[in-house]
Amino acid sequence: MTAMTTRAPAATARHSSEPRGLLLALLRLHRTALLFWLGLVAVAAGALLWAIGPGADAAWAEYTGMGCDEPRPNLGCDMAGPANARYQVAVTVGTNLLGLLPLLTGAWAGGALIGRELESGTAQLAWTQSVSPARWLAAKLAVPALLLVTGTLALTLLHRVLWSSNRSLIGAMGWRAWYDDGVFEVNGTIAAAQALAALAVGVLAGLLLRRTLPALGVAALAVGSLVHVLGDLRPYLWPAKTVVTAPDTTPGSGGMIVEDGALTATGSRVTFPACTGEPTCEAEHGISHYYADYHPASHFWPLQLVETGILLAVAALAVAAAFVLLRRRLP
Repeated sequence: MTAMTTRAPAATARHSSEPRGLLLALLRLHRTALLFWLGLVAVAAGALLWAIGPGADAAWAEYTGMGCDEPRPNLGCDMAGPANARYQVAVTVGTNLLGLLPLLTGAWAGGALIGRELESGTAQLAWTQSVSPARWLAAKLAVPALLLVTGTLALTLLHRVLWSSNRSLIGAMGWRAWYDDGVFEVNGTIAAAQALAALAVGVLAGLLLRRTLPALGVAALAVGSLVHVLGDLRPYLWPAKTVVTAPDTTPGSGGMIVEDGALTATGSRVTFPACTGEPTCEAEHGISHYYADYHPASHFWPLQLVETGILLAVAALAVAAAFVLLRRRLP
């Protein structure tokens, strides 16, 4: 009775210490990637915070000081001043660093996180140290996913604050519209979903190829293709609105254009006629109206959530395939 009583707590303590030991080993092995990620988040957050506060104040003061906010601004307003240039650089840094995240995540997950450990035998060594392959793979997915989502959502919130707090400055300086790729992806849930999908696809590539450089290249190519294809499909992920206007107006201005053109008297859709200001050009081509299928700003969240769902589905499928592949390849 005594021997059995004393062995049970020891076994329980050893079992409870395994996840913590696996976590510490994972962080120690990939500490360079962890420091790089923390540095990237710090630089992007610093750039966005500066752009929200002193950068925006200086740029707006310079803009108004030059008289560019008046109804008839001077010709000097066509050239950006130094404060405006610094503001644009800060916004670009904060936005583009998040735009690079999917490619960097996929390449790292395929090459360093999985491919290198399988190629060097580090993974097989871990499996002999009372760590099952399934638990090893779960830790490889869960820890980076937590760090990626936390950092990405923090930067997304900062970008949304920037976008909502400096509307006058953004509008006056001709900053990008809400539907442009860099702004649209960073202003919602897509950036975090892209990071998760890139992680899962990279891990699957590493398990398939089991070599560092091939897995890195294939993962980066797959993630880049996924982001590019979804960007092309984005306008078609939600039903668009249609607006019809007279030939002397521009339909769908301010929205994400899906398709536009001209309408004949019979209602047929045709391409824009090659008119250069002639008053009778539209009539000669039988054009009665112009049309546009477009997404207004109110479609921001429906488009965001549909694309986010697709990315999370890709991530879930890649994770399931990774566990199935790992189980089948083990003796």
